[in-house]
Amino acid sequence: MEQCKVLLDESEMPRQWYNILADLPTPMKPPLHPGTGKPIAPEDLAPVFPMNLIEQEVSAERWIDIPEPVLEKYCLWRPSPLCRALQFEKLLDAPVKIYYKNEGNSPPGSHKPNTAIPQAYYNKVFGIKRLSTETGAGQWGSALSMACQMFGLDCRVFMVRVSYEQKPYRRMMMATWGAECIPSPSNVTSAGRKILADFPDSPGSLGIAISEAIEDAVGNPEARYSLGSVLNHVLLHQTIIGLEAHKQMEKIGVYPDVVMGCAGGGSNFAGISLPFVRDKIHGKEVSIVAAEPSSCPTLTRGPFAYDFGDTAMTTPLLPMYTLGHDFVPASIHAGGLRYHGMAPIVSHLVKEQLVEARAYHQIETFTAGVNWARSEGFIPAPETNHVIAAVVQEAMRAKEEGKEKVILFNWSGNGVIDLPAYDAFLSGSLTPYELPEEEIQRALKSIANFPKP
Repeated sequence: MEQCKVLLDESEMPRQWYNILADLPTPMKPPLHPGTGKPIAPEDLAPVFPMNLIEQEVSAERWIDIPEPVLEKYCLWRPSPLCRALQFEKLLDAPVKIYYKNEGNSPPGSHKPNTAIPQAYYNKVFGIKRLSTETGAGQWGSALSMACQMFGLDCRVFMVRVSYEQKPYRRMMMATWGAECIPSPSNVTSAGRKILADFPDSPGSLGIAISEAIEDAVGNPEARYSLGSVLNHVLLHQTIIGLEAHKQMEKIGVYPDVVMGCAGGGSNFAGISLPFVRDKIHGKEVSIVAAEPSSCPTLTRGPFAYDFGDTAMTTPLLPMYTLGHDFVPASIHAGGLRYHGMAPIVSHLVKEQLVEARAYHQIETFTAGVNWARSEGFIPAPETNHVIAAVVQEAMRAKEEGKEKVILFNWSGNGVIDLPAYDAFLSGSLTPYELPEEEIQRALKSIANFPKP
C-alpha cells in the first residue's frame, strides 16, 4: 500500500517562523504615510497594533522565534499532516503525484489560527484587553475568536454582510467562543453609517469591514486591531505550513515541481509557498502558482500600485496589486477571496516573476471541489476549491505534455460549514461570473492620483 500521510512528531514542529524579506533579490517598496507620502514609521502604526507585532512587521531577520505559549496552543493540531491525494490522482489519470498540507484539522477548520494565536498572545503580553477585526467568509473571525478566548481577550468581529447572511454557522462559531459578530457595513461606526447612507443594501466588502474594525479599535487604549492576511507579520506566522511541508517532503525524499495555494489576501498561499520561494531564489527549479477568483482578479487583472487597504482610507498606502480600495466584489461564495488588494510580499513576488498568478471562475472551482470530495472524501472550503482547480489544470498540462510532475498545495480549510455554497452549485444557481473590464476601470479611478511604486 502506498503511503497516504507523512507525519511529524510534536518535537519536530518548527520553533521559528521564516521571514522572506531577508532573502529577496530586490527590496520591496515601503508602505507610505497617506498624509506625508513618506515611508511609514513604526510609531505611526502604534495606535493600531502593539509594538511587539510592529517589530515583526518591519523586521528583516530571517528567523523569528515562536514563543512557547504559542507553541503550546499550536500543538492542539500541529504539526498538520502532509497527505497524498491517491484517489484524486486516479480520477485525473495524469502523470502526477499530488501532495497537500491539510490545514483543515485546526479547531476552526482552516489555516487562520496559525496567526490568530500569536496575534492574541502578543496583544495579551502588551496589555491589550480587546481585539477588533474583520472577516470575509468567517474563517478568520472564528479563528481570532478562539484565540482571544484562549488568552482571555474580548473580541469584536465585523463580518462582511453577504457572508454574515450566507454563512450563519460561522458567526455561531464566533459566538460559541465568546466573540461579538456584527454584519458590516453597520451602524456601529461612522465608516459603516456613511456606507449605509449612500448604499442601504450594500453587501459589504472586506475593505469596508477593515475600516470599521480599525475605527472601532483606534482611540481605545485597551483595544487594538488584528488582521488575518495581507501584512508581513501575518504571512510570517503562516510560514509554519511551508516549513513543516519542507521537512515532510524531505522525509520521503521528494521535492515538488509545482507549489500552489489559493490567494485572496495572500496568507495561506504565502504560508505554503515562502519556504519554497526561498529555494527558488537560491537556484532551485520550482514553479509557484497563486490561484484567485475571476470575479476578484487582483493579481491577474489589477495594476501594481500604491493603494489603501480599506475603503475609508485609514491604512498606510501599500504597494500591491489592487482593484481599487472602493471596489465592492460580486457576492461569490468564496468570501475569503473577496479582497480588493493582495499582500505586498505576494505582490512583490508576482511582480518579480518568482510567482505566477492564475484566475478561475466559481463553476470550475466547485466542479473541482466536488470531484475532490467524491474521491478524497474531505469537503473543501470554497476558497480551497480555487487551488484544487489549479491542481486539475496543472495535471491536465502534465498529461498533454507526457511529463511527470510532483504537485504540492495547501488544502487551506474544510467546507463543512460552507455547505450552502455547495447547495447553490449543485442546484445550478451559481454562474461562471467574470468581472467586467469596465468595472475594473471604474474602481481604479480611485487610485489614479496616488504615488506610483
